[in-house]
Formats: sequence, structure tokens, C-alpha cells
Amino acid sequence: MRPRSLDEVAGQRHLLRPGSPLRRLASDASGTTGASSVILWGPPGTGKTTIAQAIAHSSGRRFVELSAVTAGVKDVRAVMEEAMTSRDLYGLATVLFLDEIHRFSKAQQDALLPGVENGWVILVAATTENPSFSVISPLLSRSLLLTLEQLDDADLGALIDRAVTDSRGLGDEYVLEPEARRALIQLASGDARRALTALEAAAVGAVDPTATPSAGRGSAAGGPDGTDHDGVDDDAETADAETADADGEDDGEGTDGSAAGSTDEAAAPDDPRPRITAEVVAQAVDRALLRYDRNGDEHYDVISAFIKSIRGSDPDAALHYLARMIEAGEDARFIARRIIVSAAEDVGMADPQALPIAVAAADAVQLIGMPEGRIPLAEAVVYLATAAKSNASYTGINEAIADVKAGRFGRVPTHLRDAHYAGAKRLGHGKGYRYPHDDDRGVLEQQYLPDELRGRVYYRPTPHGNERDVGSRLEKLRKILRGARP
Repeated sequence: MRPRSLDEVAGQRHLLRPGSPLRRLASDASGTTGASSVILWGPPGTGKTTIAQAIAHSSGRRFVELSAVTAGVKDVRAVMEEAMTSRDLYGLATVLFLDEIHRFSKAQQDALLPGVENGWVILVAATTENPSFSVISPLLSRSLLLTLEQLDDADLGALIDRAVTDSRGLGDEYVLEPEARRALIQLASGDARRALTALEAAAVGAVDPTATPSAGRGSAAGGPDGTDHDGVDDDAETADAETADADGEDDGEGTDGSAAGSTDEAAAPDDPRPRITAEVVAQAVDRALLRYDRNGDEHYDVISAFIKSIRGSDPDAALHYLARMIEAGEDARFIARRIIVSAAEDVGMADPQALPIAVAAADAVQLIGMPEGRIPLAEAVVYLATAAKSNASYTGINEAIADVKAGRFGRVPTHLRDAHYAGAKRLGHGKGYRYPHDDDRGVLEQQYLPDELRGRVYYRPTPHGNERDVGSRLEKLRKILRGARP
């Protein structure tokens, strides 16, 4: 089911628009026009190998494929020598596709530099790890870094529908029920390879529940060389349209693939073809199917329960809802963003380490991906759930914004205004400003709020955790600021 040209690739529209580097690379039938080397970075099953092989079929260039798992410096140098010969004798450029470039050592990557720099080869490298950490800087600077996104539900649905009807796939010999289609999309978690593997297993199970999938039909999971035959790839950039409320509830991300059209809508009840049902899918992949629609009520209910469990200091419940979201294929970046909001809103200054830990978990997920990303996510969730809680910062900024929206603000006090430009001192800007470091306490009496808001209090520390100490100190600071000895 691997696309034979870029036109068959579903998704990744931000990389495959007309005039893009990949389009130019694939459209040169002569193979003589110069092109930039590219590094394709994305999660498994998003089509890095697919795009490279589609370029190979479309372009007139010589195409060589290496895997960093098995290739060494000797193999790279042999490709470079052959590339020089092809260029000098035939004027033909060579495209070198290097899969899993992050597995190459620094010395092995150094061996690529002369060929890339001198134009002997056009490198198309693929990696699932952040190239900033796994690819040497000289190679990065000589290549275009193109980021592939996970497939969304609509593109996964199109991929599955094509596999069911296409002669290269199931050849329209099966009926795929809507619930089974939705289950396959959910189980795939944005990975085309996983979707096709599950579909093939379910198709075998629909005919003979005791059978196991074989490679006879042309394995959806890959060819005999272990490369990923993932069919198509996805998705243009997913819009990050979050509208979060105080409960941490968020709107869904991505689109619902179930609307793309099931293959069995018009199937008659007496259709003799084997039927792939949700139960068949569950048995085939030996995995329970969660009731979880990433755009429906269950999405909102689970994320709401997740946030409220953290807020309520129940790490066991929080981990349960985290597991449900992970197993349902929820976008890990979405989960990480909700954890960051919870750290700032519900823990706040009661434990100032909560926010850095939440951000670190989000960075870790971005760097290592899933399923390993579940570990830093779980660590952050447990830390937040067991931390002291305070929403004082959250309520404080809300009150300040409410005052500003209501027109309760005044001009900046004259002594606080910028006095660094010509003529500012004639206007009295900065006059009377007192420098806090001149006082041995590091703070002195001075008005900072506008006159209209003098004495207004927005931040009220709680007696919980770190804020207990902050509150005691702040009480003394406010007395000094307002002219009273602590």
C-alpha cells in the first residue's frame, strides 16, 4: 500500500505543496537539476520512507538507500565514489536515502559531509529523534529540516478505506463496519503502519478467528527487509485551537476520521463477504477497545476528570485517566499542555518547581516520543498531584485583567516613567524614584500602582507549601512599601 508517487500521499500538505523542495526534487525527470539535501523528522509511521521512495520513483536521479542500522563508513564512502562517477560520466545526480540517521555516530555522519557539500549526492535522511540532538551541526546547516506531523483521524480513515478497497490491499473482499473503522483509527494513534498492521490482522481474524496474520498478501507492516510500508502519510499542521476553562477542559484536536466514509455503509445484511467488526479488531490485536472519541464527550469527560484528580491530590486517579488517554491514542502534546496549565493554575507558587517539571515533561515527550514519553508524563502527573496546591497566581491575574477590562487603571506614576530619552527629565519623568538597592533591606517605601488603584491587592498567598513562607515575607514587604515598619 505504499504510495508510488507524491500525489498518492495523503497528508503532509505543508511539505508537498506545489513548488516545495520535495516536489522539486521529485519532479526533475532528467535528474540533473540541483536540489537541496533534506532531513525528514517525524514520529514512526508518518511516511518518511514513503516520501523518499516516492521521490525515487518520480525523479530521474539515481537512487541509493542505506539504513544506519546496518551501514557503516565503508558503505557511505562506496556510495560517494559511485555518485562521483555518475555525475562526472553521465551528469546524473544521486539521491542517497539514509534511514534512521540518528543511529550514525559522529564519525559516520562526518563521512557524509564531502558528498553533500560538493553536490555528489542529495541526501534525504530520516529520523524519529530531534535532529538538533542527533545530527551533527555541519550536516544540519547543509540540509533543509522538514518536520512531518502525525496522521490525523481523517487521513488515517482515508488510508484504511484505500487499503480495504485497493487491489494492493484487501481488494474489496471484506466489509469494514464503522465501529471497527473507528477502532482501527483509535488504535493507530497517528501511525499509518500500525493502522495497516491492525487492519490486516483483523482481516485474517474475520475469516478464521484462530489464524494469525501472514505475509502472503503483502504485509501491511512492511516488506521482507523490515522497511515500513506504511501506505500514506498525513497531516498538514494540526491546528492548536485550545479553549481551556478553569477546570482544564479543552476542545478536541485534529478531525474525526469517522466522517470520511465507512466502506460498509451500503453493505447488504446478506453480503457474503467476511465482516470486520469492532469485536474482531479487539480480538485480532488482543487489546481492549476504549470508548473514547477524541472529538466527543468522552474526550472532555476524561481530560476534565484528569485535571480534577490532579487538583484534588489523587495521584492514583490521575494516573488512571492518563493511562486511558494514552491507550486511546490521545495526542501526547495535548496531554503535556494540560499538565503545564495545571501546574501553573492549581499548584502555582505553593511549589514553584511544579511548572519547570511540567515543561520538562513536555520537552521530553517532544524529544523521545511515545511510548517512552508516558514515563516523564507520569512523573509530572504524580509530582503535581502530590504537591501543595495554590491558585493564588491564577486568581490574581484574573482579578487584574478584570480591573483593566473594566477601565480601572490610571497613568503610570511619574517617578516610574522612562527617563532615558531626550526631554524626559523636563517632563519630570523619573523624578523622585527611589532605588531599592540603596536600602540595606533591598526594599523601601514607594508607590508602584497608579493612584486609582493604590492599595489594591491581587496576590493573596495561601498557607500551603512554599506560599506559607512567601506570605510571611510579603506581609513585611507590603508594610515597608506602604510606609509602616514591619
